[in-house]
Amino acid sequence: MTQPEHRSAGGHTGEPLLSVAAVARRLGIAPATLRTWDRRYGLGPSGHTVGRHRKYGPRDVARLELMQRALLRGASSAEAARFALDSKSSMTHGEVPVSPSGGGGRGLKMPGASPLARGLGRAAVAMDSIAVQEMLADSLASGGVIATWDDVVRPVLTAVAAKWQLSGTGVEVEHLLNECVLAAFVRATPLVTVGRNHRPVLLACMPEERHNLPLYPLAAELAHRGVVVRQLGAALPMDALAAAVRRTAPSAVVLWAQLPRYADPGVIAALPRTRQQVRVFVGGPGWRRGVVTAPAERVDDLAAAVGAVEAAVT
Repeated sequence: MTQPEHRSAGGHTGEPLLSVAAVARRLGIAPATLRTWDRRYGLGPSGHTVGRHRKYGPRDVARLELMQRALLRGASSAEAARFALDSKSSMTHGEVPVSPSGGGGRGLKMPGASPLARGLGRAAVAMDSIAVQEMLADSLASGGVIATWDDVVRPVLTAVAAKWQLSGTGVEVEHLLNECVLAAFVRATPLVTVGRNHRPVLLACMPEERHNLPLYPLAAELAHRGVVVRQLGAALPMDALAAAVRRTAPSAVVLWAQLPRYADPGVIAALPRTRQQVRVFVGGPGWRRGVVTAPAERVDDLAAAVGAVEAAVT
């Protein structure tokens, strides 16, 4: 039986070594991100031997933490890596590089957020789209669509929006994050050729509503459950929505409103009548204080929307 390895990176004994997975958990980032930092910037285990599993010593972890601090201050990945590799000087003087553009470098306030959500926030603030995509892919693979949306993505989106409201900065962070999240959920959406529902489910924003991101995790989770959906996207005109209902005879329609001014009950009343019953669901913050007229039903979160639609159509 082999003994636990306690040889530290750099050749000293007595210091326990950590695996890639353990370091990733400690930092709240994806293991793939650690490997990328090692491959691109040389921020890997300093005592790694070919043919052996990668093990990080305390000094290796300290360098990675310095890189995170730099990213949080808005440095680019390359700037943060250079800072971390010059760790002797950095640890002595406590200097952390700041991006010349100042692009959202003060970080995000995310009390109570999970380590992965905080890591995603740091990557987004650093404009590191590769790290954002890797973390989202890992979360979707391990936790699934609903957990990724509720526990990882939403806290970061909320924090980014709060920062913009407070300081007027961070729009570029929001746009990058939105694009990465949309791409991740599209990739996580299986193609359902033969669904459990005989008639499709239509997913659309209310007329003039352009915030359609939450419809993508809904589509992804429904597809994983074998439900055929049709995505109609943002700011769908009323006449186009009516035409889609007439042409597809859907089993259900989900209408999203992010802002209250777009939560118009008149749109529900104007939906065309079809021979077969159509269940109508409305979701989004815009509907929370508005009037939801029959036959529509309000769904308050992703899990509730998935459960209601699945029950209605299958």
